Amino acid sequence: MTNAATEPRWTDAEYLAFERASDVRHEYVDGIVYDMSGGSVAHAMIGHNLGGALYGLLKGGPCRGFSADLRVHNVETGAYAYPDLTIVCGELRLLDEHRDTLLNPTVVVEVLSPSTEAYDRSRKFAHYRRIPSLRDYILVSQEAPIIEVFSRREGDTWLYTPYEGLDASAEVPSIGCSVPLAEVYAGVSFEPPAAPKEEATEPVAK
Repeated sequence: MTNAATEPRWTDAEYLAFERASDVRHEYVDGIVYDMSGGSVAHAMIGHNLGGALYGLLKGGPCRGFSADLRVHNVETGAYAYPDLTIVCGELRLLDEHRDTLLNPTVVVEVLSPSTEAYDRSRKFAHYRRIPSLRDYILVSQEAPIIEVFSRREGDTWLYTPYEGLDASAEVPSIGCSVPLAEVYAGVSFEPPAAPKEEATEPVAK
């Protein structure tokens, strides 16, 4: 995301009013509103496949999965984000009567893109880590069959476990599920990696 320290700051109320009236999604960090760029074919396919795989694994249990349309709010840092996939175990905690902003994700999944990978691994993860309910943070590559799982442990430490190859299955401890990478990457063609872009998203003018 772009360094936008010189941009005018939005309040939470201004952001939410703007977002609820908008036809496109925006994220909100440190008082700045950012456009969300569109994803690639691989990004969309991986997200769809993963959601389908998890639906079958979670069906009938206490946990539910949600698509990228569900906004997640970090009360401590004030950030608002749209994970590619969110899982909640137990009762939903929502921000207000609009019922469009989640406060207690159990699992957050981000499908990596060249333009957002650095941010997803650093600042975005730092925000997510400060959500008390979060147990697992999952990064899914679209350039190779690799899924990385960060799991919260006692003392607020995080265990990093990578899974690589179509024969592997990613273990998600908080929901007791094992996700086959072959299902997540079904139909996906891998292209040569593009040069990473650290600053690809422009802030929205207030």
